[in-house]
Amino acid sequence: MQRTKVITRKTKETDIRATLNLDGTGNSAIKTGIGFFDHMLEGFSRHGFFDLELEVNGDLQVDGHHSVEDAGIVLGTAIREALGDKKGIRRYGSCTLPMDDALALCAVDLCGRPYFAFDCAFTVEKVGGLDTELIREFFYALSYSAGMNLHIKMLSGINNHHMAEAIFKAFARALDEATGKDPRIQDVLSTKGSL
Repeated sequence: MQRTKVITRKTKETDIRATLNLDGTGNSAIKTGIGFFDHMLEGFSRHGFFDLELEVNGDLQVDGHHSVEDAGIVLGTAIREALGDKKGIRRYGSCTLPMDDALALCAVDLCGRPYFAFDCAFTVEKVGGLDTELIREFFYALSYSAGMNLHIKMLSGINNHHMAEAIFKAFARALDEATGKDPRIQDVLSTKGSL
């Protein structure tokens, strides 16, 4: 059974539609109106082997905040709902990923309890058309909507493009591991009996 979910969200600030397949091959069709954000999400899809279609129509005449944050809400909701009862998944995933000068660490726990820690000091305000401070906002919204523990730490880095890309790819790899099935797990990986 493929774990696929379609999520829509419409407010006065954004109109978003996403289709996520956790068991994909890394195909994507992304259109957010922010080129660098599209590039990051394409990398997430490709390196996590998630099929992702995402269209965001937001109030970019204001700035990118609502578009990026609401995309995080929608993607997090899609992850949570596509996982269903979480039976058989590994639950935990982590990745330390190099991207030239940048080295990012990401750890995920799909426990149902949201918690977010982010340790990355960007040195420029924008990369392409994306405000670098919105990277934190995206992952914060995603982690709370998905109900996951998410820790992101930049271990080293000079180039802000590389730093951002390392984060998105490390998250993709960690999430792929956490959502993956393990035949040894017959129910859910918890002493409580539920996640």
